[in-house]
Amino acid sequence: MVSAGVNFGVDLAQEIVELKRARHAVILAHNYQVPELQDVADYVGDSLGLSFQAAQTDAEVILFCGVHFMAETAKIINPTKTVILPDLGAGCSLSESCPPDKLAQFLQEHAEKNYYVIAYINCSAGVKALSDVICTSGNAEKIVRAAPPNRNILFVPDQNLGAWVIERTGRQMDLWQGNCYVHVEFTARSIGAIRAQHPGAPLVAHPECPYAVRLLADEVCSTEKMVTFCRESTAPEIIVATEAGMLHRLHKEIPDKNFIAGPTERCACAECRFMKMNTLEKAHRALLHLTPEITLPETLRQRAEAPILRMLELSKQ
Repeated sequence: MVSAGVNFGVDLAQEIVELKRARHAVILAHNYQVPELQDVADYVGDSLGLSFQAAQTDAEVILFCGVHFMAETAKIINPTKTVILPDLGAGCSLSESCPPDKLAQFLQEHAEKNYYVIAYINCSAGVKALSDVICTSGNAEKIVRAAPPNRNILFVPDQNLGAWVIERTGRQMDLWQGNCYVHVEFTARSIGAIRAQHPGAPLVAHPECPYAVRLLADEVCSTEKMVTFCRESTAPEIIVATEAGMLHRLHKEIPDKNFIAGPTERCACAECRFMKMNTLEKAHRALLHLTPEITLPETLRQRAEAPILRMLELSKQ
């Protein structure tokens, strides 16, 4: 039987595990979540990995420890399951940079270009519903290479990821002018300063970083591929230019190496205020009450589902 309240004499993480069993739930956590949530999760990963996990789970409840668009994505591909988010206010500056109505207006005004819309998964259900296919940072290059050769591509909403894919593929695309407020705070100057303190340490950076930072990096890749790069690198210490939550997973999975948070112009490490809105206490409360729950109109959900399923299928090829 589910407890009516928190027994503060019992470790909160253990209470969450017990609630998870009672609710027949699965806990998914993004790499940027606080360490306590990563530690209680059934799966910790990037957007692509989390999408696959959400699509394959047989759990009745999905507790999504991430931001709103991620929980929305889980609901889109699991319409009969209960999807809950610890804090409904956990949004995303990148998603908010591309409102569905603005994208719809843009497509209408440029109908003659017959755009093939590739949407980075960091967007709302409304934007997904207007897209031909979704991508993540881990599969963006593959998705773009698979795009129809005779169509103009509009890549939304992240201009830095889109520019990086152009560099990798040579495929020209029109880019929506959006960005992640965390990753654009990395600069050549801030990265140059930390490299001076740690000469010889390679730099791995997320493609949402600006061009000047990507140019300095030894490897540019998704957070999931960062784990592989760091594990295979012979360097004893590595500088990581992405949201600081990533370092917890790296330290946990590769304990014999030293990981250094890439500094921004304003602080010693980059933290997303939205990702950090989720806490162990809020996760417990969400499982206890099965709220806040993510809901979507069925017509919108169906339109948003098609490009996600297209992405998942292309990713398997």
